[in-house]
Amino acid sequence: MERTANAVWKGGLKDGKGTISSQSGILKETQYSFSTRFENGIGTNPEELIAAAHAGCFTMALSAQLGNASLTPESLETTASVKFEKTDAGFTVTAIHLTTRAKVPGATSAAFDAAAENAKNGCPISRLFKGNTEITLDAKLV
Repeated sequence: MERTANAVWKGGLKDGKGTISSQSGILKETQYSFSTRFENGIGTNPEELIAAAHAGCFTMALSAQLGNASLTPESLETTASVKFEKTDAGFTVTAIHLTTRAKVPGATSAAFDAAAENAKNGCPISRLFKGNTEITLDAKLV
């Protein structure tokens, strides 16, 4: 399986603009620029897309882990917060924090916590960052 996306950039770093499109078409010439990455401009940025990818990947992995424990979630809601900082090496994603709130009928705290930890460590996006970026998790049953 292979997925693709493309980016087009026109102009210099601070005065230029770009667009990002995805194979599925869900992103179609979505604007990004210096101001959307480093300020509060309108559009997206690579770190926001990483956060969305990680939130989605982790949440699917958590559903799978719960299924392995014979539990079916009523709902799983995850927010991923990506910390993007200037380091000696340059701008770097230094941390990702996952916050999940879950309604899982019949789940014990221990079973849920184990599933959430397994999902955090096992989802493909987490594995992509393993060893390079701190990933933390706040997962709670509600």
